[in-house]
Amino acid sequence: MARKKKKALPLLEKVEITGVAAEGKALARVMDKVLFVPFAAPGDVVDVQVKKVRRNYMEGTITHVHRLSAERTEPFCSHFGTCGGCKWQHLPYARQLALKQQQVADCLQRIARVDLDGVDVLPIAGSKKTTFYRNKLEFTFSNRRWLSHGEIRSGQEITEMEALGFHIPGLFDKVLDIRKCWLQPDPSNEIRLAVKAFAKDHNLPFYDLRANEGLLRNLIIRCTPAGQVMVVMVFGKEDREAIQKVMHFIGRRFPALHSLVYMINDKRNSSIADLDPLIYEGAPFLEEHMEDLSFQVGPKSFFQTNSAQAFRLYSIARDFAGLDGQEVVYDLYTGAGTIACFLAASAKKVVGIEYVDEAVTLARSNAQLNGIDNTAFLAGDVAKMFNEPLMEKYGHPHLIVTDPPRAGMHPGVVGQILKSGAERIVYISCNPATQARDIEMLGSRYQVQRSQAVDMFPHTQHVENVVLMTQREPGS
Repeated sequence: MARKKKKALPLLEKVEITGVAAEGKALARVMDKVLFVPFAAPGDVVDVQVKKVRRNYMEGTITHVHRLSAERTEPFCSHFGTCGGCKWQHLPYARQLALKQQQVADCLQRIARVDLDGVDVLPIAGSKKTTFYRNKLEFTFSNRRWLSHGEIRSGQEITEMEALGFHIPGLFDKVLDIRKCWLQPDPSNEIRLAVKAFAKDHNLPFYDLRANEGLLRNLIIRCTPAGQVMVVMVFGKEDREAIQKVMHFIGRRFPALHSLVYMINDKRNSSIADLDPLIYEGAPFLEEHMEDLSFQVGPKSFFQTNSAQAFRLYSIARDFAGLDGQEVVYDLYTGAGTIACFLAASAKKVVGIEYVDEAVTLARSNAQLNGIDNTAFLAGDVAKMFNEPLMEKYGHPHLIVTDPPRAGMHPGVVGQILKSGAERIVYISCNPATQARDIEMLGSRYQVQRSQAVDMFPHTQHVENVVLMTQREPGS
């Protein structure tokens, strides 16, 4: 039987882009469907080749530009349009902030069904630095780099296939070789380029992501606002001579490094959570500072990747909390205890719960480092641990702070919050949609009083939001 021919997808001509979607893609409406287009801007008039058709929407890519939007600005990165990051470089920063503020408002109104007329909605806290703001980047080695359309069309023999950079979105085995990244301050670019050049000069095998073999797998660079730098090399196999050669080169080429670490990952997955960091030179951690607090950041530690905006985020949360020193606070999904330590001086007691054992160990260490003795950090599934027996032991909460992962809170956690009797909730979220879903579930007992968005990641669609909820009046 002959195969059924696939229906050709249409080329849409002179489509006017009218808005921006929450995923960062631009949108238009064509043939009673929403059309999503990456790297477009409201006001563009373009031809779009449709790549996917569903019942209510289509996705496509720009093939020709008839008119560029007056809102556009010139992207600063040569990798814009190919790299999966910084997708909003072509939009002025003020416009980015407005879109993020609107995204949060739309989620609160449409998903949480909150009437914003009764909410103190504060202006979004923009980032003073919109480039070189990240304190951590992870790069991937690959022996099969992404080839541009121009390289493919040229017909010339491609001899250099090694890459050290970022994965192409949706393609696990293709890596974009990065010439200059605008996300992390010096010496990040210099370190990456030097390590790549050294590896090529000495014929060290870059990782084969399909075959899961090779020596050089990942390069992680961490830094602090004070100038401390940590380099973490992840090797795909134990080759002591080659590892020594690479680590010796990095240490001699960059003698000012605060910490030089390596790990061996011979697993099929790229996670380093279960790997042992091996200190080659220097200290085992960096130190981040907020006000009079210090936080140790190790090779595998979670810490907000925009240090300056992390301080603003936690300051907003503390302001919303309105503590007077007499409250028992529960910090759900506490991570390394950063928020808990930040609030401890203003509370009677802070109880942090986190499912990652290593993060809890680090949270306890951070509290001890700062001489904080009114915190307790517990390891376990928040949905199972945050219950009545725990509250009987540590005290019922006056305030609950929750900062869950992107998926939001487990329904069991929401249910327990409703039973807890807490007077206030400060909900910090990196996903306004799941935050709004949880707020709707909490709405039977709590109402939104204040909201403020925080831009942690300029030139991306991502936005954090902090919400204060208080108990409703009986019968309301």
